[in-house]
Amino acid sequence: MTFDRTGIIGESPLMQEIFTLLALAAPTDATVLLLGETGTGKELIGQAIHRNSRRREGPFVVVNCAAIPENLLESDLFGHERGAFTGAVNRKIGRFALAHGGTIFLDEIGELPIPIQAKILRVLQFKEFEPLGTHKTQKVDVRIIAATNRFLTDEVREGRFREDLFYRLNVVTLTLPPLRKRLEDIPILAYYFLENFARKNKRQIKEIEPPALHLLKSYHWPGNIRELENIMERAVIFVPARR
Repeated sequence: MTFDRTGIIGESPLMQEIFTLLALAAPTDATVLLLGETGTGKELIGQAIHRNSRRREGPFVVVNCAAIPENLLESDLFGHERGAFTGAVNRKIGRFALAHGGTIFLDEIGELPIPIQAKILRVLQFKEFEPLGTHKTQKVDVRIIAATNRFLTDEVREGRFREDLFYRLNVVTLTLPPLRKRLEDIPILAYYFLENFARKNKRQIKEIEPPALHLLKSYHWPGNIRELENIMERAVIFVPARR
């Protein structure tokens, strides 16, 4: 099967190496840990892994572990029974149950509190969990793809991340390169975003002048691909229309 990398742009040697590893890992059921700075496209890579796996007909469920308040996170992930806590007036199905038969993408997994880490570990070890408010075990068939911009080895050393969970996640590890280390891809990405935003905003803009491309390639890009995307959208909106 040809590897489908729809939406993932990159011709640099670093990205070609990533694509080679993805083609090997995606068809398996191995847990994948995606490392890299914010804005390097970890969720897109997670989608590609799912799309090229045997689970591609199943759900792809995304959880941003940093965006959900800690007091709601356990319920969001594992669900709860009616009356499990104050305000639990109805039964809720959690994200792991929703991802049954497919893939769950745990973004910013380094932000998880230790008690939730223990429950994730149980899912990895035994393919089961307990929703809040019950001791009844629920089986689940799900592949876990985790992502973080943190150095998990440092988090383990500082006691903020469970060592046993780290080793369970660290089966296939891919480190996505920052944009400043794949300069060859900047013009390709810039034109990709230019075409998309010009079409979206009905602007007749097809070229990026050489001085502008030079500036793009010489910039440090702390926000990586996401920052480049935002800049190209802004450029399309504000470039003067030709008369």
